[in-house]
Amino acid sequence: MLCISVEKFLFWKKIQLAKGGDQQSFAFLLDCIGGIPTGDLNSISINPKATLYLKKNLGYLESIWDDHLQKSCPIQYLCGITFWRDLKLKVTSKVLIPRPETELIIDIVFNKFRKRSEELFFAELGTGSGAISIALALAYPLSEGVATDIDQDVLKIATKNFINSSKKSNLKFYCGNWWLPLESFKGKLDLVISNPPYIPRDTYEKLPKEVKNFEPKVALLGGEDGLKHINEIVQKAPLFLKENGWLILENHFDQSEKVKQLLFKNKFTSIEIVKDLSGIGRFTIGRYK
Repeated sequence: MLCISVEKFLFWKKIQLAKGGDQQSFAFLLDCIGGIPTGDLNSISINPKATLYLKKNLGYLESIWDDHLQKSCPIQYLCGITFWRDLKLKVTSKVLIPRPETELIIDIVFNKFRKRSEELFFAELGTGSGAISIALALAYPLSEGVATDIDQDVLKIATKNFINSSKKSNLKFYCGNWWLPLESFKGKLDLVISNPPYIPRDTYEKLPKEVKNFEPKVALLGGEDGLKHINEIVQKAPLFLKENGWLILENHFDQSEKVKQLLFKNKFTSIEIVKDLSGIGRFTIGRYK
């Protein structure tokens, strides 16, 4: 640990923030790499003569901050981790940074399966960092989960995140495109969740550079209309779900009605559009028969 005065730290912090960027990203850097919890930042200034302990020196922290500002690289990639719900997850540029709005998927599951003692068999298609599956495996310890991804390197990250988050072995990872690795589980799944690539091509081309230039295209682009992968997932879901099994999908802000009709055409019932905290129809869910 490196020891500096609070006074020196606050002066340095002021200089860094004057360069640009937002305070939330800067606080993230200090928490992840510097070892200063975000909750402590406000209280530090009360006693400027006090001593502060850092995991890394100010020069190293400044170099990461400058990289973030100059290249617009997401601070999570530069730090190598992100926080999602109560999870601390390893991330690289190979995986999409899990978004706060996606956290609501877990609450939707909680609403459908209220008992944490449930013995579910669930699957996540396109797991990325593993965030959703890991959160469910922890919340339902008597359940078994399987998670797929098309990229073996991504699965290594997800597997490591699970090992770091849990001492159990109730989640397994399979490499392949959507349903392909799960052929042996046809008709056995109580629940399937997916946050697939759903951004239409025109929208993708206009994304902010910190997203388009750094986050994996394969995890974002959903074809011309954004529904390419959602179509495939919904159409094959009846082969894999148990009777009364649930499918929960995240979709683009303007796709819910189309996804709802797609579920209806594929014999789903209890179809519902769930809004996120901004009032946007972010999720579409349905029960098979």
